[in-house]
Amino acid sequence: MRIDPEPAGSEISLLGQYLDCQRETMLAKADDLTQEQLAQEHAPSELTLAGLLYHLALVEENWLEVRFAGLPEREPWRGVDWDADPDWEFRTARDLPPEEVRRRYREACERSRQIQAEATGPDQLSVQPLRDGRRFSLRWVLLHLIEETARHAGHADLLREAIDGKVGE
Repeated sequence: MRIDPEPAGSEISLLGQYLDCQRETMLAKADDLTQEQLAQEHAPSELTLAGLLYHLALVEENWLEVRFAGLPEREPWRGVDWDADPDWEFRTARDLPPEEVRRRYREACERSRQIQAEATGPDQLSVQPLRDGRRFSLRWVLLHLIEETARHAGHADLLREAIDGKVGE
């Protein structure tokens, strides 16, 4: 359930709350849809709701678990040849049952919340650096995830409306 952020919350709390709002928006856009509906494309884009949720599961896991916390990459991402198939998660999500796609995203978000809760604070730096060698803070990665999730929530709004006319948060 989507809950509005607490107006007087701390910085780290508000970052998590704003991210959770966007996460819940994404999940709501996929509620009550069949596998066929979640896999439905709408021209001119090849995006699907299933692909967006699976992509965001990858994003959560890659940024917070692997890059920030230094945990090993999870299946099914481990071993994917991203150079040969850069849209692997978008493509393969179409063939997954809706409950599996939603579960993967929910579990990735829960593990991300746990990493955030265990961090020493917003200034804690990542284990792995960015491409340019700089390490990033928890603050930076949470802002990045808010931006990424909100951008895809906008895509999801349009996709859901095209599928069954449902609009709103």
